[in-house]
Amino acid sequence: MSDEQGDGVTRRRALAVGLVGAATLAAASSLSGDTQASPEEQRKGSGGQRMPVVFMPHGGGPWPFVDLGFGDQAGLDALAGYLRSVRALPKTPPRALLVISAHWEEPVPTVMTSPRPPMLYDYYGFPPESYQLTWPAPGEPRLAERVRELLGAAGFQTATDASRGYDHGTFVPLKLTYPDAEVPTVQLSLKRGLDPREHLAMGRALAPLRDEGVFIIGSGMTYHDLRNFFGPSARGVSETFDAWLREAATLEPKERDQRLSQWAAAPAARQAHPSEEHLLPLMVIAGAAGEDRGSLAYNGTMLGIRLSAYHFG
Repeated sequence: MSDEQGDGVTRRRALAVGLVGAATLAAASSLSGDTQASPEEQRKGSGGQRMPVVFMPHGGGPWPFVDLGFGDQAGLDALAGYLRSVRALPKTPPRALLVISAHWEEPVPTVMTSPRPPMLYDYYGFPPESYQLTWPAPGEPRLAERVRELLGAAGFQTATDASRGYDHGTFVPLKLTYPDAEVPTVQLSLKRGLDPREHLAMGRALAPLRDEGVFIIGSGMTYHDLRNFFGPSARGVSETFDAWLREAATLEPKERDQRLSQWAAAPAARQAHPSEEHLLPLMVIAGAAGEDRGSLAYNGTMLGIRLSAYHFG
């Protein structure tokens, strides 16, 4: 997010909106041990259950945990309730989480490799307690290497970042979904250029992780224009684009992926997303969904802006 002020919207208000912007221990042990479990062993360890994939809206700044003094409380509560509910979606506890956050772009797909990732408070102008939040989920270097292996096999160059911390696209929503921070977690960056076809291909490459006990989560927003968030057209723009997205994301997979790859031609697309980084995690999730059709899991409004979340599998 930018900390600049524009069109009379204060920096603090714009940033705040962003939108408004033993099974588990065994899993951690098997991923962190001296030897990498084979995919077949990992499938058996997770009960043979394929993990779902999820695209979730993460809201703006530290909104669930700090009183920002404004906003539709019913809308905020509804989104927080949805994020808490995501924990119950996998039929078996995940061995690890792989999160694609809108708040990290690199020249090539890049994975965090620290076994103890720090916090990255990538928001500005909030109360002091906003910078004391913690979500100490362990990292998982071996999962990071598996991600690189899968992406490399699909023709992607990749990189690692040993110092990167959890940004607020990860720690804010997942502090609600997994408040005990007990599940090993790795973040994967977007690829600079934000080509939707490349991100769909990234997701397809990562799909085998679903059979290895890894819960893949895309964290973004279905509307993200901070400059015009408080403008008179914002509500209508969000409703128009969200209606298109609700149809596209739940189509038969081949048509879904085609529509998403051409998202910029949708009604109100560039008004809803002047820059598409908050939409691109959905492309990775749709790619990882494979032949699973999507379902609308959450649809609500915050400050009059329409938001949605999608589940696959």
